[in-house]
Amino acid sequence: MLCCMAGLEYMKMSKGGHQNEKLDEQIWIEMLRKIGHATQQVKRHLEIDFTPSPHYQTPLYQQTRGREKPYFRNGKKNSYSKVKDMPSESIKTEQEAEDFVLGCSFMGTGGGGDPTVGLKLLLEDLKEGREIKWVDTSQVPDDAWTCTPFYMGSIAPPSPDTKKKMKQLGLVEKKYENTLTNAIKQLEKYRGINVQAIVPVELGGINTPAPLDAAARMGLTAVDGDYAGRAIPEIGQATPVLYDKKLCPITSVDTWGNTCIIDDAVNYDVAEALGKMISTVAYGLCGQSGFAMSGREMKEAVVLGTLTECLKLGAAIRKAREKGASPVQAAVEAINGWLLFKGKVAKKEWEDKEGYMYGVHTFKGIDKDKGHTFKIWFKNENHISWKDNQPYVTSPDIMEVVQLKTATPITNTNLKEGDTVAIIGKKNEKYRTEKGLQVLGPTHFGFKLKYTPIEKLLR
Repeated sequence: MLCCMAGLEYMKMSKGGHQNEKLDEQIWIEMLRKIGHATQQVKRHLEIDFTPSPHYQTPLYQQTRGREKPYFRNGKKNSYSKVKDMPSESIKTEQEAEDFVLGCSFMGTGGGGDPTVGLKLLLEDLKEGREIKWVDTSQVPDDAWTCTPFYMGSIAPPSPDTKKKMKQLGLVEKKYENTLTNAIKQLEKYRGINVQAIVPVELGGINTPAPLDAAARMGLTAVDGDYAGRAIPEIGQATPVLYDKKLCPITSVDTWGNTCIIDDAVNYDVAEALGKMISTVAYGLCGQSGFAMSGREMKEAVVLGTLTECLKLGAAIRKAREKGASPVQAAVEAINGWLLFKGKVAKKEWEDKEGYMYGVHTFKGIDKDKGHTFKIWFKNENHISWKDNQPYVTSPDIMEVVQLKTATPITNTNLKEGDTVAIIGKKNEKYRTEKGLQVLGPTHFGFKLKYTPIEKLLR
């Protein structure tokens, strides 16, 4: 606005023409005097502080305890409002950490990583005095930067031949113990941003605690939500995909110190394939980070309240055990879900293909379900089911297999023949759109089945 005023003022004052440079100088002096007067009027009228910003970026940043925290003008002279960082929930005790990981593992639907690893990370944070917290999305400013760290790669132990190849490549001494934090830092560096909030890509025994651990180590907060409302096998199934949000650039850091950046990819599937290819050279997991988005964009895509839900779910299961009540029933009530089946694992069929664990679990019914069968097809997580060979609950809704007596979730890696289990279902409404069913419905996995919401099947 002031630039326009300058141009108009110059045109008015020089309308009759000017003779020399001295007159030009007088015109500019008078013009700047009037602009200065106008600036003072604007300041008094709007009460906006025109003091130069200590940082040129938007959002503006203020150095606090070694990390830059965003702050925004609030209309009062020389006064700024910082990002709201009061935690809506936090994990302060070992018991809360155990409850949280238990709930996360349940929502992993047979995948989501090993909960013992996730719990170990959080217990280390507590022991070393780091704050584990998350905030409601309403506390994240629209202009604040958020991102999503995740793991990519194989968890299979290296064979003797693999160890030999690693030695030949010089992959002997580890440089980074925590690759997720370094992936976040590389994303900040590449994008020229300061991340203020972390959003887990999914729920699971390690894939939720690990991002919270990274946030704690960096003095950041997590958001009370995730990008799936469950665990998913493909990064291209995360909810930002439903809103056409960019996954790239992706930064990748392995434990040896190798750092790579995927600047862009033609689609989400290619981005994931490239990420997996990078991880093969690491002979293990890479820490990667992507979905760098503003707070406003994040709020469009996030599944709300899931971290708090996991904490409450784990606590409900534990309390039922302590009281001698049914942990399975407590879990069903805590998630407003359904008990789908009780039985024993009669058969386990699986294969490792293309970096995923595929297979089918067959269950034979007990108690009220005696004489009936239940089958679940999985790709890392549980996706398609049949009851008495008739199509039943499918993704995007949730099916979790738990120990019958304790309601302890069992990952598909650890489920074995002879286990006595309960199968619990829960609806997942975020994906109930045409695009959502394209990426996480039965047809996405190659099954010619029509998706039916779980509540309609169980009326």
